[in-house]
Amino acid sequence: MKDKDLLKLLQQNGWKVKRIHGSHHILEKEGQIETIPVHGRDVPPGLLNHILKRIGEK
Repeated sequence: MKDKDLLKLLQQNGWKVKRIHGSHHILEKEGQIETIPVHGRDVPPGLLNHILKRIGEK
């Protein structure tokens, strides 16, 4: 999955971009914070699964 597609998916599910620090977008939803790397390429499968588990999407 492309990093920008992951960012769009999270925003559609209610996550808001709190700030951008370099190439990392820090998102927040209901007090929970998640960092998404946006480097212009696919998110590695292990990292993608880890992010989805932490945010409760998987």
